[in-house]
Amino acid sequence: MTATVQPALDGSVPEPRKTSTQRQAEDYETWLAEVWPKFIAAAATGRTFTCFEIADEHQLPQPPNPQAHWGRLMTLLQDEGYVRKAGWACSARPTVHHSGVRTWRGTAAARREQAA
Repeated sequence: MTATVQPALDGSVPEPRKTSTQRQAEDYETWLAEVWPKFIAAAATGRTFTCFEIADEHQLPQPPNPQAHWGRLMTLLQDEGYVRKAGWACSARPTVHHSGVRTWRGTAAARREQAA
């Protein structure tokens, strides 16, 4: 069965929706090895950021379990002393309708490690 597209009232035909082209990692360890250096580098800048901003900026893959692994990544970075909680912001991720997300800032230790 093929789906038909109904024209709009003005006669125009809507563009087909783009499917997500974002990669998804096969396993957690491979994903972590790829994204970890990008987040360490972001922490070393000292700027405030969200997970999505770094992932989007570097076109990072989705983890095997996105609902759990992004938060786990940030918890690991915080536990290792690279980032600290900075506050909240509206997400720039297009699929979440500007919901609130945690913002992060690199620590002085992250900046010192980058300089070394």
